[in-house]
Amino acid sequence: MSMVNDVVVWFLKRRLQRIQDFMQNPVETQQRIFNELIQTARYTEWGIRYNYGQIKTTQEFREQVPVSTYEDLFPYIERVLKGEPNVLWPTPTEWFSKSSGTTNARSKYIPVTPESLEECHHMGGKDMMTLLVANRPDTQVFEGKGLSIGGTIHTNPYNSETQVGDVSAVIMQNLPAWGEFMRTPPLEVALLENWEEKLEKMAAICSEENVTSILGVPTWTIVLLDRIMEHKGAQSMLDVWPDFEVFVHGAVAFQPYRELFSKKYFPSDKVTYLETYNASEGFIALQDDLAHPGEMLLMLDYGIFYEFMPMEELGKPFPKTLTLDEVELDKNYAIILSTNSGLWRYLIGDTIKFTSRFPFRLKVSGRTKHFINAFGEELIVENAEMALTEACEETGAIVRDFTAGPVYMEDGARGRHEWIIEFSNDPNDLSVFVETLDAALRRLNSDYDAKRFQDIALLKPLVQVVAPGTFYEWMGRRKKLGGQNKVPRLSNDRVYIEEIRELLEQATR
Repeated sequence: MSMVNDVVVWFLKRRLQRIQDFMQNPVETQQRIFNELIQTARYTEWGIRYNYGQIKTTQEFREQVPVSTYEDLFPYIERVLKGEPNVLWPTPTEWFSKSSGTTNARSKYIPVTPESLEECHHMGGKDMMTLLVANRPDTQVFEGKGLSIGGTIHTNPYNSETQVGDVSAVIMQNLPAWGEFMRTPPLEVALLENWEEKLEKMAAICSEENVTSILGVPTWTIVLLDRIMEHKGAQSMLDVWPDFEVFVHGAVAFQPYRELFSKKYFPSDKVTYLETYNASEGFIALQDDLAHPGEMLLMLDYGIFYEFMPMEELGKPFPKTLTLDEVELDKNYAIILSTNSGLWRYLIGDTIKFTSRFPFRLKVSGRTKHFINAFGEELIVENAEMALTEACEETGAIVRDFTAGPVYMEDGARGRHEWIIEFSNDPNDLSVFVETLDAALRRLNSDYDAKRFQDIALLKPLVQVVAPGTFYEWMGRRKKLGGQNKVPRLSNDRVYIEEIRELLEQATR
């Protein structure tokens, strides 16, 4: 073990006690965070409006402050974007995280305050490696470089004195010197705006480095790894990076990609896969037990106070929400954040389920807007990904990308779901794949099963297999290549399906 690796591992092991403290005292930790947030913001415009100076309990907070979507908060965020001080949070905001669009704009701009950057995003990155060390105490990962695929940085269109960018880019731009020394490629490449130019330069540079870890979204990591293997003529990425140890992944569920990574890119049981739940709004959860993929520890001391909304409350004018001590296992909740970046009772748009209490572990089950419920079936992303995994296991298939939407009841025809799937390995029998997918969905979702009973309302899924590169081309046309962009998995309308169909039709003309 080199001196650098030895020092970093020693430093990270010292951080474990803090994590163990909030695992043992979760409710008390959240109460402390709540008190700090309310006290810090009591003289902001928002805090004065909602009488933060008089709020003493979380129940009073829930009664006095509304649950907000991005659209609800945007008039305040817009003022922060323009440079107005002390609106949502007292400290100056020089950075904004830009994420995918909302109903009133193509992009959302999330304030990133000095507190949220240091106490949340950067803390999460350190704890991510701390938990790796806890699970792999003999790790040599710091002998080499960590590869991270960044987004881009731009001048704030509302105020030229501040900047906006993907959350990955904002974090990279603000790394300390020692953090930048340990990563690759250099910032001038990692933050390039042109995705194809960035991809080529990353492949050339990173293929010559001793990369021991990757932090990235599986979909875009695959594109980079394919380019590197082509560049080097390699059979697997272990031919290029023989000391590779860990892939830290997030943003999309990893299960549909696990076999692809473990067989094609890193065919070794020595490679570790570590899941994170890091959003523009904050670093939320980390996998702390490698034996349970998909389950992550809720990080409770990052300056975020959590509430959880039962799905039956979604859309109500005064929804009931639960605090940490009130939640139940295996129930779907929309997650609500109050943060040290000035987001208050913010409906982030993700849904989660708790897999354990004390300590509190969760898994991401989907999005409040990414589902199919055209026929009362209430199909969520978690159902889709679990069913796809079973269909792949049954037929030897490996899914690279997919999306699904409804086929509406028209002219007396019954409805169904249409799936567009791009495979890395095709199923050995597509009909068996479809049958297994349908059977798994019926078992996992009782509402779907009821609609499928004797084909009363829904026919079995219609699966269309598309050529390699189709989703990449589609995302390119949507100007959604690279960075934090994600392929939408489920939609309650046919917009995405029709866009891909149009692309396929143009290719055959």
